[in-house]
Amino acid sequence: MAVRRRRRGAAAPPEPPARSGRRPCRLSGRRAGAAMGRAALLPLLLVATAGRAGVSAAGGPEVHSLRGSWRLGNGNGSVVLRGEVPGCVHTALHRRGLIQDPYYRFNDVMYRWISLDNWTYSRTFKTPFDIRKWQKVNLVFEGVDTVAQILINNITLGRTDNMFNRYSFDITSVIKEVNFVEVRFLSAVSYAAEQSRCHKAYSIPPACPPPVQKGECHANFIRKEQCSFSWDWGPSFPTQGIWKDVRIEAYNHYHLIYFSLTPFFVKSAQQWSLEIESIFDVVSSKPIAGLVTVNIPKLQTQQTFSVKLQPGEGSIVLLVNINKSSAVEAWWPNGHGKQTGYNMTTTFIMEAGYQIEKFSKAYFRTVELVQEPIPGSPGLSFYFKINGRPIFIKGSNWIPADSFQDRVTYDTLWLLLKSAADANMNALRVWGGGVYEQDEFYNICDEIGIMIWQDFMFACALYPTDQNYLESVRAEVSHQVRRLKSHPSIILWSGNNENEAAIASNWFSIPYADREVYIKDYVLLYVKNIREIVLTEDKSRPFIASSPTNGLESVKEGWLSQNPYDTHYGDTHFYDYSNDCWNWTVYPKTRFASEYGFQSWPSFSTIEKVSSTEDWSYTSNFSLHRQHHENGNDQMLQQIGHHFKLPQSTDPIKKFKDTIYLTQVMQAQCIKTETEFYRFSQSEIIKGEGHTMGALYWQLNDIWQAPSWASLEYGGKWKLLHYFAQNFFAPLLPVAYEDKGVLYVYGVSDLHADRKLTLRVIVHAWSSLEPVCTLAKDGVTVKAQSAVLIYKESINNLLERCRNCTRKSCVITFCLVGEGGLQSPTNHHFLSSLKDAVGLEKTHLSASVSQRDDVYIFVLQTTAIAPFVSLDVGRIKGRFSDNGFLMTEKKKVVVFYPWEPTSVEELEESLTLTSLVDVV
Repeated sequence: MAVRRRRRGAAAPPEPPARSGRRPCRLSGRRAGAAMGRAALLPLLLVATAGRAGVSAAGGPEVHSLRGSWRLGNGNGSVVLRGEVPGCVHTALHRRGLIQDPYYRFNDVMYRWISLDNWTYSRTFKTPFDIRKWQKVNLVFEGVDTVAQILINNITLGRTDNMFNRYSFDITSVIKEVNFVEVRFLSAVSYAAEQSRCHKAYSIPPACPPPVQKGECHANFIRKEQCSFSWDWGPSFPTQGIWKDVRIEAYNHYHLIYFSLTPFFVKSAQQWSLEIESIFDVVSSKPIAGLVTVNIPKLQTQQTFSVKLQPGEGSIVLLVNINKSSAVEAWWPNGHGKQTGYNMTTTFIMEAGYQIEKFSKAYFRTVELVQEPIPGSPGLSFYFKINGRPIFIKGSNWIPADSFQDRVTYDTLWLLLKSAADANMNALRVWGGGVYEQDEFYNICDEIGIMIWQDFMFACALYPTDQNYLESVRAEVSHQVRRLKSHPSIILWSGNNENEAAIASNWFSIPYADREVYIKDYVLLYVKNIREIVLTEDKSRPFIASSPTNGLESVKEGWLSQNPYDTHYGDTHFYDYSNDCWNWTVYPKTRFASEYGFQSWPSFSTIEKVSSTEDWSYTSNFSLHRQHHENGNDQMLQQIGHHFKLPQSTDPIKKFKDTIYLTQVMQAQCIKTETEFYRFSQSEIIKGEGHTMGALYWQLNDIWQAPSWASLEYGGKWKLLHYFAQNFFAPLLPVAYEDKGVLYVYGVSDLHADRKLTLRVIVHAWSSLEPVCTLAKDGVTVKAQSAVLIYKESINNLLERCRNCTRKSCVITFCLVGEGGLQSPTNHHFLSSLKDAVGLEKTHLSASVSQRDDVYIFVLQTTAIAPFVSLDVGRIKGRFSDNGFLMTEKKKVVVFYPWEPTSVEELEESLTLTSLVDVV
């Protein structure tokens, strides 16, 4: 995600100087932190697959959380307040009423001072146990954001410099009955600038983001959420805080830190096996022997192993063979089967110490990334097989759901992820400029069948490779892979976002003579460090170094291909705002489309919450301030102008609302056209291109209320694009396109069996609700998991058959119908731009609302054909069963699914009905 700014990697804008007063280079947190070695970075795994840990005998570890209210103060002590942990400074200030909503109007810039100050979190706590009883006591931070000095009782334990690491400090010798713990933060902005200044050998671009983003510089010098320094869809809020759990752990003999399960299918034996890895901190100076029993009752599988733990970081790897007489149900992606998981208990009985019981869920699924020659095409394929079955990947790209991670609750995640599944998505890419998501994110994906393409957190930049930086990254990667690898939802590790392309396309105008230095750094970071750790820690899923990449071809070219956008290999990112998006010929016939998109504005009800009356115009200071993509607002109008008349209302608020509506119509129609192109290209090779096996549009969700590429607004409201996605990602879909005056209709199917269906084609004149002519083609075979041509006819023939029709006066709709209620969504094909449509009449749209159980029924009526009918109930949270549709019948029933209690009266009062003819 960056080529949107510079199409196909054009040169970056010149870099403004770093915004920081010069300070001498001093010992950084990174160096001090690294000095503590690996032992300081032992992380803990608690996942869907690792569930609850029970300790059943006396002498088990004492775990005491330090969550809750801490004292929080700024650098000079002029601001002092209580702050929640987990949390950050911004949310603490907001909760205490010391600042407004940071997202309100221009507050992202007004509140820059917060990130430039150095804040300290502190608290006292009583030790809740007898210190003398324990061989080891640790202070454990699951996540510190980001650069801090950690002290207990005025003794420095160490420093943190990586938001994505887990830090464990040995406090056995310094803990007292009453303790004072302090986390002294350093401004991430100052730290990044200082790190950049200390890197004297050569510069590491980009220094600063484009001015339109109103961001901070040198994000690539700090291991922190990269988009927190701003992005082209988000604000700059470089937070400080203890963003995950913090606790005291006391134990004797040994302590379980990571626990993970990895399934394998052994083809030769036709049998599933589970690799169970347990990593312990072993306090004892001698090895500890014991027994481990694994029990999966539903699969009649129980095995006991004799084990020995070595002192230090002791690990046990067990291979459990699943009973062959048990039928194992595999985990399948959404739309392809069930997401079955099996309860499993692992019991550790060691000769010294206590018994540990681990309750977890075991999932069984295999994944392969297939890159092999395709007949009739140069290059290689690029597609995923799940449990041996090729799967067309349908979905989007995930960005952080909030600038302030402590505001991202389970409910936030559930709503967004469930909305993805409800739109027939089966995958999301967790993009590399955000965060490795919280455990609950991956748990939900496991439960609802959303596959995850997981980037490592490096995006749109070059990165340093000094020893301290690499040590920090190695610990980060090791921690994250151990934490996450049990999740069946994760199907791929990817080293970075667009950094291969950045070097290949020379985004940062690096002189040719200097290229080798950066190429060497690239290979050192992503291949010799990140890839090496991933392959050691996880042999169950594929790894690619970057996205976009040419996959094995990039590897062959020394990990940096000449053109990572080559359609014959790997994946592509593609953005084009100047060409007409209805013209499918501009899109790359790629193997896998992992990013593509168009912007739109969020609904008025979403904008209203963070703006005031004078902001409600498309050209207001506010509207320009919220747009972080160069010329973004103009590009939307230009794209609208290809096919629609721009709003001319003299009422400024109506004009603003009409423009918002048109941006959403344009975005939905553009991404529909592009996605349908990728879906119908899956089974064909034309001029050596095709076999497209993935479509992940940019982007699923929003980080704040602003124009962006998202289909879900901040707060979860569905844009028209998301309703369109429900249709263009449907398991069965007829897709039409025109080529040289001929209409082609493809039957696209994700179903696992061939189907005999009827194709219904209906031609309407814009001026009448009665069809001009209909065609039913029976016995159409739509092949399983493929896209096949099922109908073709020249447009001239079609218009002659349907007398009284011209390109401008008529529209085509079509659907597939089969036995047993099987039906595709109704699709449409426009024969001309809607601004040229003849016969479109001003319609009278009305709706009656009634309640049925937990849902609400909207019965819509129209007096004429209505294109892009939009139902909007303002701030009432929920979604419709369908929206943005072409209404060609007098009556249509739409269901509203509320996400919070509401009423018929409230819905009636809030409802706005809009169609294209209402825009004047």
